[in-house]
Amino acid sequence: MKVSKALIPTLRQAPNDAEVISHKLLVRAGMIRKVAAGIYELLPLGLRSLRKVEAIVRQELDMVGCQEVDLPHLVPSELWQESGRWRKYGKELLRLKDRHEREYCFGPTHEETICDLVRATVNSYKSLPLNLYQIQTKFRDETRPRYGLMRGREFLMKDAYSFHDSFEDLDREYAVMHQAYLNIFKHAGLQCRAVDADTGSIGGSSSHEFMVLAETGEDAIAVCGQCQYAANIEKAKFKLKVVSGGAPQAMEEVSTPDLKTIEEVSGFLKINPDQMIKTLCFAHEEGFAIVCLPGDRELNQAKLAGLLGAGEELRLASDDEVMSLTGVPTGFLGPINLNVNVPKDKKGQALRFDFIFDAALQQNDVFATGANKKDFHFKNVSLTRDFGDKWKQQMADVSTVRAGDACPDCDAGSLQLMKGIEVGHIFKLGQRYSEPMKVNYLDQNGKDQHVVMGTYGIGIGRTMAASVEQNHDDKGIIWPAAIAPYHVHLLMLDDDDEIQSHAQNLYNELWEHGIEVLWDDRKDRAGVKFNDADLIGLPLQVVMGNRGLKNGAFEMKIRKSGEKKTLPLDNMLNTIREELKNL
Repeated sequence: MKVSKALIPTLRQAPNDAEVISHKLLVRAGMIRKVAAGIYELLPLGLRSLRKVEAIVRQELDMVGCQEVDLPHLVPSELWQESGRWRKYGKELLRLKDRHEREYCFGPTHEETICDLVRATVNSYKSLPLNLYQIQTKFRDETRPRYGLMRGREFLMKDAYSFHDSFEDLDREYAVMHQAYLNIFKHAGLQCRAVDADTGSIGGSSSHEFMVLAETGEDAIAVCGQCQYAANIEKAKFKLKVVSGGAPQAMEEVSTPDLKTIEEVSGFLKINPDQMIKTLCFAHEEGFAIVCLPGDRELNQAKLAGLLGAGEELRLASDDEVMSLTGVPTGFLGPINLNVNVPKDKKGQALRFDFIFDAALQQNDVFATGANKKDFHFKNVSLTRDFGDKWKQQMADVSTVRAGDACPDCDAGSLQLMKGIEVGHIFKLGQRYSEPMKVNYLDQNGKDQHVVMGTYGIGIGRTMAASVEQNHDDKGIIWPAAIAPYHVHLLMLDDDDEIQSHAQNLYNELWEHGIEVLWDDRKDRAGVKFNDADLIGLPLQVVMGNRGLKNGAFEMKIRKSGEKKTLPLDNMLNTIREELKNL
């Protein structure tokens, strides 16, 4: 492609709303253009890179026996109602009606649709296992779309779904897909790490995210410095140092007028925040939960939501709700002598109520806590003495890990917190969808059984953007060769007939041998061409000008290293081919 005929609207300045480097550079390099919040056009250079990510995904998945399908974007509400997600998914689900007032959603993911396909076409164990995938545009109505292709509302995604006759076979396929994902991101030139992750609204028993490590990443991950343990902060665990009960002093009620926060009360009592019990009240669609955790720890809402089976509706209860439920003002709640008045639903049935102690409370035995009346706290509270074993029966891991916490998988390591960009996510769904949707097969004994499922997603555009986050400098993008829009940027510095002839011959020869070339044939200053070449970031820059031609030479610049080489015009094709092999 000649630049003089190409649509490459490069910019000197990034748009004001661009926060992360990939958003800035993809817009400046003329690869994407914003249409509305979270919705982008892909221009020719951006689309070429995106198609190469797609090709890598298809190649790796086809190699492990996956088959490609194309499912409809619009999904009837009835399918989502069968799975139970129509009500639970939340406001991110774009719901719409046709002229007949029939309800649909624009699929953000396609578990329900693929289940409908398989239950209509597969009826025997002989047809299993089966792994089907598609690459398709999705829509999720993000509350705050941002970061360009990193968190858009409309985006291109690869979603795959596997079907099995046993959980053991799901484990086998999950391992195959786990390795295929590592191969995909390595092939695309990304440094990626698989981390244990929360299953979220998709559901299932376990999942792994594939994270590209980058300072601008949205997700925090905990990584051990001594072993391979890695987990999303929403799922990460830490090893506890359990304290056995001693002989604490008698519990004492202390006046704490207008002191509500952990900092205020611990300062007043002259104790550390970790010697306080923080008591929080949460509301969700099915009822309420009260959670106790160490005063120096933050609650992990994703862990709590998973424990309760609640979704995005989980929230801190209001002051009025806390007062109605407990009769205690916010800030003075505690686990001792707490009386709860659980409200009833419209049918007169009591709403669900859970009382949860965070597992990290085991790291201490004597605490101060709210006394369940205004302006008073208890000190010298011993969970072992004052609760016995009862509190451990209500114990769960609901707090967030911190840097320096002990690794849960080894004895020597401590956790480091890093930032990452999620580019892929795989789940063991089990029978989460096949049971309510009756996706069944006949086993070897002729009996109906629910299939066992896995699901596997990759953000195609997000992978492209993550590559830019990981591969750039202050001049622009540095594309890995596998997903670069073109392999070679041919820069013609002079415009006489001889240069034109040499450039045209090289251009034709490279394309004939499968090397993709972007030829900057514009009648523009050399500085403009060099700046655009660095901004666009193709792996190799080949520079041809009169001065070099007179000496029988051309210049090659390796974009990643910035290294420049002056090389003979003879055998240019092989020289360029060999250099590309090393990138």
